[in-house]
Amino acid sequence: MDSVFPAVRRSPEEQAKLEALFVDIFEHRFRFNEVIGFRAETFDPESSVLAFDMRPELVGNYLHNRLHGGVIATALDTVAGFALAAAIAEKHANETAEQIVARFGRFGTIDLRVDYLRQGIGRSFHASAKVARLGGRIASVQMELKNEADLLIATGAGAYILS
Repeated sequence: MDSVFPAVRRSPEEQAKLEALFVDIFEHRFRFNEVIGFRAETFDPESSVLAFDMRPELVGNYLHNRLHGGVIATALDTVAGFALAAAIAEKHANETAEQIVARFGRFGTIDLRVDYLRQGIGRSFHASAKVARLGGRIASVQMELKNEADLLIATGAGAYILS
């Protein structure tokens, strides 16, 4: 009779190391993310969140002080990658932080759809993402961008290659 053994999960210390690595990657190593000012709020495949504050450098329409559409698209695409990193980390919970980061290095955006629903007006914004499907090679993610008043600014859907 075959025995079924549960997969060995990474230790809490290794998980903390993994999360710290991804926060560093998303906040600092991707230099454009650093320019925008992304802050990692939640590293969770069910609801990953990145936040950032409005600044003059992010304005797309100087007459109305609105967030640039490219910043909105970048926020949605970036939070999707953050959620995928969390989902891959959970799927491969027996792997070390370095192994998960190596997997992340093979991710790429295949398709990104952004629906701009309202003007990007606010003092701060938070982008959230949920992995809808995590296949062996392709993943689908749903994203939202809201301002500090929880007003929905944009939604997104993306397809990502994982290897």
